[in-house]
Amino acid sequence: MDHLPILPILIPMLAAVLMLLPPVANTLERQRVVAFVALLGLVGVAIELLIISLSGSIQVYQLGNWQAPYGIVLVVDRLAILMVLLTGVLALGALLYSTAGDDRGGVFFYPLFMLQVMGISGAFFTGDIFNLFVFFEVLLLASYALLIHAGGKQKTQASLHYLILNLIGSSLFLFALGILYGTLGTLNIADMALKVRELPEAEQQLARIGGLLLLIVFGLKSAMFPLHFWLTKTYSSASAPVAALFAIMTKVGIYSIWRIHTVVFGHHAGELANLIQPWLWPAAILTISAGTLGALASQSLRQLVSNLVIVSVGTMLSAVAINTVQATTAGLYYLIHSTLVTGALFLLADAIAEQRGKASDRFVRARRMTSSLPLGIAFAIGILSMTGLPPFSGFVGKVLVLQSSVGAAQMAWVWGAVLIASLMSVIAASRGGSTLFWRISSETNEKKIIAKPKLFAIYFLLSASPLLVIFGGQVSDFTSQAALQLYQLGVQPELLLPTTPSLGSPE
Repeated sequence: MDHLPILPILIPMLAAVLMLLPPVANTLERQRVVAFVALLGLVGVAIELLIISLSGSIQVYQLGNWQAPYGIVLVVDRLAILMVLLTGVLALGALLYSTAGDDRGGVFFYPLFMLQVMGISGAFFTGDIFNLFVFFEVLLLASYALLIHAGGKQKTQASLHYLILNLIGSSLFLFALGILYGTLGTLNIADMALKVRELPEAEQQLARIGGLLLLIVFGLKSAMFPLHFWLTKTYSSASAPVAALFAIMTKVGIYSIWRIHTVVFGHHAGELANLIQPWLWPAAILTISAGTLGALASQSLRQLVSNLVIVSVGTMLSAVAINTVQATTAGLYYLIHSTLVTGALFLLADAIAEQRGKASDRFVRARRMTSSLPLGIAFAIGILSMTGLPPFSGFVGKVLVLQSSVGAAQMAWVWGAVLIASLMSVIAASRGGSTLFWRISSETNEKKIIAKPKLFAIYFLLSASPLLVIFGGQVSDFTSQAALQLYQLGVQPELLLPTTPSLGSPE
C-alpha cells in the first residue's frame, strides 16, 4: 500500500515494455488484452488512491527514499489523483474504440498509447518542475508517433507543425527552469514556494521572467490564445482514439498553471504574488473568442469539436484568472465534463465519417447514414452538453464558473464571453448537425452498421454528462476539497517537505 503512488506510472510503462517483447508483440489481440488489463489496473489504483485522499491527507512518495527537495518526489493530493483517474477513464474509452480496427493502421500503437498515459500520469503526480519537464517530453514523444498513426500526408504535415512548436516550447521550458533554479536554488515545487517569499529584490525580476516563461510554455500546451493555432489542425488530423486521448493534453497545461502558479506564485509569494493574473484575463477572453469564431467557420465535425475544445480552454482559464477556491472548484468540475465529452465527440466524428463515405464528416450533403439513429442521439447529447445547454453537465459547469466571478468587472467579462460563446456554439453546432443528419440525398448509402465496440465507447464517455449532473453534489464537493487543498499548499508548502510527515484535513 505504501507504494501505490508509483503504480499509475509503473503500470503503463511496464505494459508498454511487455508489448514490445515476444510473444505479446507478435499478436495484436494479446496487445489489446495487456493494454486493457493495464488500464483497468490503473483505474483501480486511482480509485484506491482517491478513497485514501478522502481523509484529507496527502501522500508524498520519495523515490529511492531520497528526501525532498533533493530527491524525486511524487505528490498525490486530491487534485492530482482526480486528474489521473480522469486520464484512465478517458483512455479506456479511446482504447475500446480502437479495438474495432483503428489499432491496425500502424505498428506499435498500443506501446505508444501506454507510454503517453504514463507521461500524462507522471505529469500530474510529480512534485518537481524538472520532472514535470521530463514527463512532458515522454508524453510528447509518444504523441508525435501516435499523431501519424496510419500515415497520410495530412497527418504527417500536422505532426511536423506540432513537433516544431513543442520543440520550441520545450526549449523555453528549459530556459525557465534554468532561470528559476539560478534564482531560487531549487526546482521542488514546495521548496520553491518557500524560497520565493524570501527572494532578494535584486533577483525578483529574474524569477518574474522565469514564471512568465512557464506561463508561455503551459499556454502552448493548453492552447491558450495566441498559442492555440496548432490545435485544430492537429486534432482534426489524428485518428479517432488518439484525438480522444488528446482531449486530456490541453488539461495538462491547465493543471500545470494551477499547480505552479497557485502554490509557487500564489497569494503568499510576496512581491511575485499572483504573477500571471494580469496576463490571464485577456488571454482567457481572447481564447474563448478565438474558439467561438473558429467554431462558426468550421467545415467539418472534427474542426467544430476542436474549436469547442479551445472555447472550453478559455472557460477554464477564466476560472484560473478569478483565482479563488470557488472558481477553482467550478473549473475542475468543468474540466471533468469537457475532457470526457470532448473525447466522445472525437470518436463520434470518426464514426459519422465512416458512415458517410467520401463526404466524411464535412458539412456537405451526403447519403443517409445506416446507423443515423444511435449516432444522432449521441450527437445531440454531446453537442448539448458541450455548448452548455441544460440539463447536461456543460450547463452545470458553466453556471458554476459564472457564479464564481466576483465584482462588476469580472462578471461583465466572464458572463459576456461565456454566454455569447455558448450562443454562437449552439448556432455552429445546429448548422453542422442539420447538414449531417437532415441534408441527405435520395440515394441510399451501402449498408454499413457501426461496430458495437465503437458505439459502446462513444456512449461510455458520453454517460459522464448525465452522471455529472446526477452526482453533481458529490463531484462538486470533491472538487471543492481538491481546490481547498491546493490553496492550502500555497499557504503552507512546508507540509510537503520532510519536516512535516503528513498533511491534515483542510477543513
